[in-house]
Amino acid sequence: QVQLQESGPGLVKPSQTLSLTCTVSGVSITSNDYYWTWIRQSPGKGLEWMGDIGYNGITDYNPSLQSRTSVYRDTSKNHFTLQLSSVTPEETALYYCARGRNPGSRLIASTLRQVRKGDFGSWGQGTQVTVSS
Repeated sequence: QVQLQESGPGLVKPSQTLSLTCTVSGVSITSNDYYWTWIRQSPGKGLEWMGDIGYNGITDYNPSLQSRTSVYRDTSKNHFTLQLSSVTPEETALYYCARGRNPGSRLIASTLRQVRKGDFGSWGQGTQVTVSS
């Protein structure tokens, strides 16, 4: 069975860089046609796709975040990492990693909406990150 689990600090100071890692088991992150994705949910907001890295190593980012976002992978460890720089308290959220069959830009372009849980076949449990001094 495919399992994803987020890890990283639960508290980040404003202006610093948020870094989270998703550890994947049960499938290789280089397995054909999968996209390894970061999504967050803030209080009162829906799910926000942040970015992803495909099985081929190609990245895709939410345009609103791309200048501050990096997703990269370590195939030897079968995990992928989110880095979000210059964070603000408004970015306190529950952060998820997930696996899907499409890059986020393709999903959004085809549906004309933000992502939904059902767009992704596998999810981590989520990890709460608080941005506060």
